[in-house]
Amino acid sequence: QVQLVESGGGLVQAGGSLRLSCVASGWIVKINVMGWYRQAPGEQRELVAAITSGERINYADSVKGRFTGSRDNAKNTVYLQMNSLKPEDTAVYYCNLRTPAYEVWGQGTPVTVSS
Repeated sequence: QVQLVESGGGLVQAGGSLRLSCVASGWIVKINVMGWYRQAPGEQRELVAAITSGERINYADSVKGRFTGSRDNAKNTVYLQMNSLKPEDTAVYYCNLRTPAYEVWGQGTPVTVSS
């Protein structure tokens, strides 16, 4: 059974930074996409950043230039460095692992940005 465990969320003032981490455990298919999604209250879940096992990264337009995704394949870990945070970044952030065989979601970590 594959599990994803996120950490690093919290409360921060606008303009501040946070770093999210997500560790995958279990049977991990080597060819995969690990990424971050977020869901604000009353909104649909949306992609923030997705990183392929070849380390190609796709960002949402709203976070380009502020957020940086990275991954450590040896540790099955993906990171999201969030800088210049805005109140509209407030959401629950979910880690996602997608492979040809399965897709798994983490439990989510809340991020709150105060103005």
